[in-house]
Amino acid sequence: MSTSAESQQVPSAGSTLGGAVATGTKEIELSAGTVVYEDTGGDGPTVVLLHGLMMDASLWDGTVAGLSAGYRCLAPTLPLGAHRHPMRADADLSLRGTAGLVAEFLDRLDLHDVTLVGSDTGGALVQLLIAEGDGGRAARVGRIVLVSCEAFDNYPARVTGRTLALAGRLSPRLFGLFMQQMRLRPVRRLPVAFGWLTRRGDAATRRWTRPVMTRPGIRRDAVRTLRAAAGDARGLAGAADALETFDRPALVVWAAGDRVMPPAHGRRLAELLPQGRLTEIPDSRTLVPLDQPDRLALAIREFVPARRR
Repeated sequence: MSTSAESQQVPSAGSTLGGAVATGTKEIELSAGTVVYEDTGGDGPTVVLLHGLMMDASLWDGTVAGLSAGYRCLAPTLPLGAHRHPMRADADLSLRGTAGLVAEFLDRLDLHDVTLVGSDTGGALVQLLIAEGDGGRAARVGRIVLVSCEAFDNYPARVTGRTLALAGRLSPRLFGLFMQQMRLRPVRRLPVAFGWLTRRGDAATRRWTRPVMTRPGIRRDAVRTLRAAAGDARGLAGAADALETFDRPALVVWAAGDRVMPPAHGRRLAELLPQGRLTEIPDSRTLVPLDQPDRLALAIREFVPARRR
């Protein structure tokens, strides 16, 4: 295992986080394995952005482009099914284990006063991390942003997530065959796939499904995560109890007409968080970073003011 916090910069293979504004793709060796991440650099407030199942860091490209001038943005590609490197055989790939990996990422890079942003399952990871309290995993987190995400009893989320969880009961080989359907745009646009998650992001969803179709190690990791869904659902329901004790700034951003993450859950999250506030985004499905990246970037800028020079 590398003893340095981060390895050399490596060539990007898909996610560019706004093209020229990114300093490049980097890798870090964590306890579960090698994790690829994007880091815009700079000395502005630190924003760490977490994606959901079967996604990668490119979810945040548009949003980071709107933040790069005044913020340091880091977006790891977590081992949730579209990652670059297979994880170790003994890695805990449940959501709780992945939340621990996020905490380890913050520690290894020595990040402080982080604004932790989570969309879709990434928002569930944020909740699981802060449930550990001030003395645990959340010590480096100064603010949170939850963006149309799984919460309470909604994991796996509605028909989309539940279909994926059922497919995860297959062997990795059969799961890969099942996912071959995602090569077809009409299938990707079905409600059981990505159709209710994004209006405008089909190119991204096509790219995200490629690793499980082509790489056995990534398939094995994805199946391990999906098979932990029952325990993760119980953990996420319990994490809601910790929200009332997170007395730090919190922003809840929700797609106004979301059909996968109930808008009532967004309102409930904002009410539970002592310093919570709610912003609803029109003309978007669940994946606000794909459908309305500029509006999301504006909401984050208003929530986390850039440092004055």
